Amino acid sequence: MTDEELYQRYLDNDTAAADLLVQTHSDALMLYINGYLHDIHESEDLMIEAFARLFARPRPIREAGCFRAYLYKIGRNLALRHQRRRRLHLILFDDLPFELSGGALAETPFFENERRHQLYDALAKLKPEYREALYLVYFEDMSYHMAAQVMNKNERQITNLIYRGKQSLKAILEKEGFQYADK
Repeated sequence: MTDEELYQRYLDNDTAAADLLVQTHSDALMLYINGYLHDIHESEDLMIEAFARLFARPRPIREAGCFRAYLYKIGRNLALRHQRRRRLHLILFDDLPFELSGGALAETPFFENERRHQLYDALAKLKPEYREALYLVYFEDMSYHMAAQVMNKNERQITNLIYRGKQSLKAILEKEGFQYADK
């Protein structure tokens, strides 16, 4: 069952569907918000508030993938509002878990961990817009359309941010001596 179908079931007074949506998306949303706040406890509070707002003001969501984009947009807006109040200006994703698919990039856990640190360090040096677009598309597996909804941009802008972000990330990694697995 898709998220949109579960949300529709919630709108039809099925509270178990709401519980399943929270269970499915709460951890990832909390980590996304934590990328803005760097305070896991505040992030958890804002994650709960995002779900509360989602469930308090129902709106029809039928297009595939739109539920998650709408939820992340609520979380992003809450984080930005909270950030403005606290006057924080850096967006870092150091605390987010990053898993390599199938261990393709490294033979041993030591090298895998080292590459992960190189990636985090390089991500921290990117412009915040590049970092956020890359995070949504590659870490959260969102489509460009969904990332555009979350970031209040159009798909073309997300395409440009992803392209420029990857180019910047590659330049940073090469400057720091990163060795690609296929070379």
